[in-house]
Amino acid sequence: MTIPMTAVIDSQNLSDMLGSSNPPRVLDVRTPAEFETAHIAGAYNVPLDLLREHRDEIVRHLDEDVVLVCRSGQRAAQAEETLRNAGLSNVHILGGGITAWEAHGFAVNRGTQRWDLERQVRLVAGSIVLSSILGSIAAPRLKWVAGAVGGGLTFAALSNTCAMGMLLSKLPYNRGAGCDAQSIVAQLVSA
Repeated sequence: MTIPMTAVIDSQNLSDMLGSSNPPRVLDVRTPAEFETAHIAGAYNVPLDLLREHRDEIVRHLDEDVVLVCRSGQRAAQAEETLRNAGLSNVHILGGGITAWEAHGFAVNRGTQRWDLERQVRLVAGSIVLSSILGSIAAPRLKWVAGAVGGGLTFAALSNTCAMGMLLSKLPYNRGAGCDAQSIVAQLVSA
């Protein structure tokens, strides 16, 4: 089944395509921890930062249609741009990500439950702002830390990137065993 040329497909279309005789390759660009929590059966975990670093090597093993999945669609859009810049034209995004997939009642494989990366960013950013505001009672200059976090979050929204999220994704909690370029390429080749 050929995927429509639109860059975004919905959950029902993806479900239909996965049941066809020529299913697309599903690449989940979330962190290994997020992937382990819940993912679409048959999806390959290719974290966004790893995809960016090894895109040319990965692209050589993607000759069929590719659907990119993340939590809500933002990281998948960044991954799509990366792959299209590498010359891959058969790339699409699951609209609404794994959140929409589950909301529409489609099955996921579940593992150890962990927090989504966006939730971790909210916790860390909120904790820094709260503690710096409370600390500014004793040390007034700490209010600037809260201002810097607010500025960073504003920039993240405007640029559709998140430095804090990228840093948090590198923590051991968010890394999975065997999540390196060689193991991912080996999985793509053996499929």
